[in-house]
Amino acid sequence: MGILEQFNQLLTGLLGPLGPVILVGVLGLVLILVTLGMMATRKPDPMEKLREQARGRQAPEPGQQAKLRSSSTAAAKLEKFSTFLEPQDEKELSSSRLKMMQAGYRSRDAVRTFHAIQFGLGMGLLVIGVLMALVQNATGETSPMGMAFTVLIPAMIGYYGPKYWVERRRQSRQQEIIDGFPDSLDMMLVCVEAGQSLDQSILRVSSEMKAGYPALAEEFEIVGQEVKAGKDRISVLKDMSERCGVPDVSSFVTVLVQSATFGTSIGEALRVYAGEMRDKRVMRAEEKANVLPTKLTLGTMLFTVPPLMIILIGPSVYGIVQVLGGN
Repeated sequence: MGILEQFNQLLTGLLGPLGPVILVGVLGLVLILVTLGMMATRKPDPMEKLREQARGRQAPEPGQQAKLRSSSTAAAKLEKFSTFLEPQDEKELSSSRLKMMQAGYRSRDAVRTFHAIQFGLGMGLLVIGVLMALVQNATGETSPMGMAFTVLIPAMIGYYGPKYWVERRRQSRQQEIIDGFPDSLDMMLVCVEAGQSLDQSILRVSSEMKAGYPALAEEFEIVGQEVKAGKDRISVLKDMSERCGVPDVSSFVTVLVQSATFGTSIGEALRVYAGEMRDKRVMRAEEKANVLPTKLTLGTMLFTVPPLMIILIGPSVYGIVQVLGGN
């Protein structure tokens, strides 16, 4: 026990009150770096090589070889850390991929890249926090609680920052799809009634909606290209519903699937659903207008009532103070 106490006093004298904590953090960082180095230098799995050979991937075009070579190199670097950067549970991995697709990140390595950025930012800002704590301890005496906040707050920002970014991007993208969906249905209805097929209408809508609603145009373009490639239209529409994550799009897909199943007119189904979407957009606007007075009540109470009370009661209070002061 004497040796441990002497070692603790030595750390406290060198690094301040949080000397043992800083030492544990440095040791943890060293262990993480050693683990990453071992994972980076491990040999590739022979079974994975056989799987890639069995897939029979197509050779890239000459103009795209340099681009694909650089992307494959980055993917290979992340592949070494796949067990560390990807959730091992299949359900959790599918949920993470779906969230990344709904945020607009469709690359095959999007989940790995997200976790790599999250880990890199978290560890980098943690190191910066530790350095800031050491500088504060060297320049002046600080409390242990203040040093703990100096170390932990940057690390939490680095860890939760990418999650916040992806979630905000996902919400803004879904809101953009909701805002542009009624207009796209009206345009699709015009194209269908003009004699175009549903596939041609979807491609025309995607080209016309790029300027105002690029996220929705991208989804329609993916649907049109997949159908042209020979994929089943019902499965393509269901994939679009999952990628968007918007109830309006899910209902639209259900309408088209039922129309194709029962053989009813697609134009009539689009006309009815487009009218419902227009009414729904008006109802959303009315709902926001009705909520606005409630949101303004707090501001009105804070910025109107106190000045009004000062104006009304202030002279009386001043007179009372003068009378009491004279007595």
